[in-house]
Amino acid sequence: MVKTNIKTPKSFKAKSFTDARAAVDMVAQIYEANTAFLREQFQSYGRGEIKAGQRVSANYPYVRIATETASRADTRLSYGFVPRPGVYETTLTCPDIFDSYYMEQFSQLLRNHDVPIENGVSHAPIPIHFALGTNFHLEGDLTPDQIEDLPDIFNVPDLDVMDDEIANYTYVVGDNEAHPLSLFTAARADLSLQRLKHYTGTSAQHFQNYVIFTNYQFYIDQFVTMCQEIMASTSDEKLKAENSIYSAFVEPGDKVTLNENIETDESTEGAFSLNRMPQMPAYHLKIPGGQGITMVNIGVGPSNAKTITDHIAVLRPHAWLMLGHCAGLRNSQKLGDYVLAHGYLREDHILDEDIPPSIPIPALAEVQVALEQAVAQVTGDSGYELKKVMRTGTVATTDDRNWELKASIQQNRRLSQSRAIAMDMESGTIAANGFRFRVPYGTLLCVSDKPLHGQLKLPGMADTFYRERVDQHLKIGLLTMTLLRDLKPDKLHSRKLRSFNEVAFQ
Repeated sequence: MVKTNIKTPKSFKAKSFTDARAAVDMVAQIYEANTAFLREQFQSYGRGEIKAGQRVSANYPYVRIATETASRADTRLSYGFVPRPGVYETTLTCPDIFDSYYMEQFSQLLRNHDVPIENGVSHAPIPIHFALGTNFHLEGDLTPDQIEDLPDIFNVPDLDVMDDEIANYTYVVGDNEAHPLSLFTAARADLSLQRLKHYTGTSAQHFQNYVIFTNYQFYIDQFVTMCQEIMASTSDEKLKAENSIYSAFVEPGDKVTLNENIETDESTEGAFSLNRMPQMPAYHLKIPGGQGITMVNIGVGPSNAKTITDHIAVLRPHAWLMLGHCAGLRNSQKLGDYVLAHGYLREDHILDEDIPPSIPIPALAEVQVALEQAVAQVTGDSGYELKKVMRTGTVATTDDRNWELKASIQQNRRLSQSRAIAMDMESGTIAANGFRFRVPYGTLLCVSDKPLHGQLKLPGMADTFYRERVDQHLKIGLLTMTLLRDLKPDKLHSRKLRSFNEVAFQ
């Protein structure tokens, strides 16, 4: 029997903090030291210097709080406190990406409970794939034998500790185990950071806190044109002032365009070549501190909608919206009218196991008000006149792209019973995953066809519609995000998204 020799990095003694900045700095020290150690050992392994019988391991940092009371300083916030006395803990990762997020969460815990938080090295190992980062490919640097032996030397991703049980409210705390502090463990977050680059063609650090999803490239093309105009130098002082809040524009391949109107700390380094466009390309109009807008073309269907929101959720955005096209179900609607979703008939089935269709997905007042205000400002209509171009009501989301081909008696009953005013394939999924992951959500769709009333989406009609409506619809979405940004996160993260026994982290 071969005796295993375990090699570990230098140790860190756990410390207690009453200062959030000092606590986050210690998390960074632990994480950077342990991942650097793993990268160095991996290089040694590639050179053949680590043999069978040896093992290399390093662990994630943690944050822990122990409180004897559930009372808190501010009862208005929906996050930042533990629900009852006890010990709470979570593992942490990538402090370069999550620095501001950790600062906010640590600060709220310290403020609400007036007890120190503890940071140290957890018992959760860092998988070597995550320590190497998103730019490294094992198969290109190791021999087939080394790839096969890798799990015997290093820790590799373990799906048993990367599920969504905490978010789904199915996690059971074991005896003598700390309660969770966050929805996602470090390993679960790391998995999504890796997947984001794969699916969107951009690195996680470029994602902004306000995310717009669309199901058509027309919106992306318009967004790119708009962002390039913002980045270009201008002599118009008013326009320059408006554009100067944005620091950079990032496209797939991490192609960074800097704002020519300002000096910025943004770097143009790190771009990589793309052999083909990613499945769901992302584009980022950046504001320092992550307060800008990310736009993602998720394509068509609830599967893509779930996939991308599963991963963007770990970044803890302040809001995400669906801007797309839909079938109008009412005869009074016109092509180009807007639909503001107040409810969802979820027949997409993609999330049925995680959040059953019987669970209501409530409309969030802050998002709804911002969307309606944006429609009014951009269209010039208000009050009763706004009803000419926008209806509010239930949106039905289906997983069948050819739903029109079903027998009318079969589908019209459900649509009539639900009082649905529009049909699409993504909105219910995005809203439900926002509810599941406690991310504020909203939907504003544009009627592109009316199949129940003889107006089908045929090539000629569709082309004309797209040219006339995309620009206005996009402007509404961007203005909505500006209005939501002005609200500040503490007002935007609604208590409707939280249960009676929640994790503390937003």
